[in-house]
Amino acid sequence: MRIEDLKKDIEKGNMIYQGSCHDCGTSVKVTATLREDGAIVIDGNGSVYKIKMGLKTRYFLKCKSCFKEDKTLRNFRETEVYSRVVGYLRPIQQYNKGKREEFKMRKEFVNTKGL
Repeated sequence: MRIEDLKKDIEKGNMIYQGSCHDCGTSVKVTATLREDGAIVIDGNGSVYKIKMGLKTRYFLKCKSCFKEDKTLRNFRETEVYSRVVGYLRPIQQYNKGKREEFKMRKEFVNTKGL
């Protein structure tokens, strides 16, 4: 995670990133705290990766031993999402700013009664 991203996240308050290691599955917890002098204190047993995937941002964690072995986050894949636009399918990554905002407001309906 870039320091600029962490600063934006921590402006909302102390951040706790908790979950399983992406590589081995062990429990990982990383905390970031902003001190009164403006310094950021990071503590925990791993590393945090912030990845933008399409319109969403996802966080991945690695434990210290996996990070030491390989600092690169591997084996994750961005999913290309298609949606219907005026009669045809188009990847949402190709949407303009207005259409992306409209896409976020859409509601998904599921047919629970069957066909």
